[in-house]
Amino acid sequence: MTVTAAAVPAATADESLYRILLIEDDAADALLVEELLHDTGLHVELTVRPTLAQARTALTTAPVDCILLDLHLPDAAGTAAVTAVRTLAPHTAVIVLTGLSEARAGTDAMAAGAQDYLVKGKVEADLLRRSVRYAVYRSRAERAGIEAQATQLRAEENARLQRGLLPPPILDTSTVTVTSRYLPGGARALLGGDFLDVVDDDGLLHAVVGDVSGHGPDAAALGVLLRIAWRSLILGGHRGEDLLHLMERILVAERGNLSMFATCTLLTLDQNAATATLHLAGHHEPLLTTTEGTREVAAAHGIALGILPGLRSWPHTTVPLPPSGSLTIYTDGLTEGHNGTTGTRLGVEGLLTLIGRLPPCDPATHVDLLIKETHTLNAGRHTDDLAVLRLDWEGRQKR
Repeated sequence: MTVTAAAVPAATADESLYRILLIEDDAADALLVEELLHDTGLHVELTVRPTLAQARTALTTAPVDCILLDLHLPDAAGTAAVTAVRTLAPHTAVIVLTGLSEARAGTDAMAAGAQDYLVKGKVEADLLRRSVRYAVYRSRAERAGIEAQATQLRAEENARLQRGLLPPPILDTSTVTVTSRYLPGGARALLGGDFLDVVDDDGLLHAVVGDVSGHGPDAAALGVLLRIAWRSLILGGHRGEDLLHLMERILVAERGNLSMFATCTLLTLDQNAATATLHLAGHHEPLLTTTEGTREVAAAHGIALGILPGLRSWPHTTVPLPPSGSLTIYTDGLTEGHNGTTGTRLGVEGLLTLIGRLPPCDPATHVDLLIKETHTLNAGRHTDDLAVLRLDWEGRQKR
């Protein structure tokens, strides 16, 4: 049975709607509670269920602000009934209805998780009104506190993961300007498995941008591991196919789920030779920006890490570079969002069109504008993580 208590004059009515579930098997007691709720002046939507089993169904089909619980039900009694209800609706206010002879039942019920208790036969409208309002307020305050704590913990975890996924580059002698950005897929999301890094070693600038399949802490942890492994291997002198083979071995050994894999782009920029050497392991091509505009770099493709371990299919491509320009490497979170109201994905072509419309500006502002515009077009319909790495150079050292 679901009823709505009659409205009371606006001057005395509580404007909030209280969705109340009464679990009571005695029809006379249920009618008494309904009449008392009418007299409270609260704006109430009342649902009555005679058993815990039927209440379970009601709790899964509609939201409830407060549960009025009789302690003597056909399928549950005493504190066991309170525990069962709290398990079904852990963030919903619970007020227990006890009998006149049950001196300790109310306090025991509150110890089990109820917000308040009322004694049948001694409840008046004002008392019921205060009890409902207080219980709902306390329950909502507790929920807000839990959510605030969860948000803080999520932010702290994000910060720890981000330090591993987006480290400061090692730039000893390089004159290349490095701009990097990392964003999780949603405003409250944990960071995913996208990672990037830059290291200057032996006069060459080495960079990696990668994307571990999946989202959440497992993907992020594996992304951090691969990023650290890449930096260590680069500083240890490993390059190209050998480096990718070792990264794949680490991925296979450390992944908790056999279906997890990672795509990545390796780039070695040689300013003296005016070249960039690329290895694409299941990743898309970077973008090259010159005085003539921005285009996608044509490069050979290899297999993603962890798909067929041991295959070692990672051909390299060497690309000539102009005296001045930039290379942008990114994960697919930048292109898989929607392209405005067209119903299509932005894609690489849409991204290039968007870049062509952006005003001239410094690299950091350009990357920020690009991300902002893609998010505006997407309007929250796609929530993949994204990582962007832009490398800018001016002039060329003598060979």
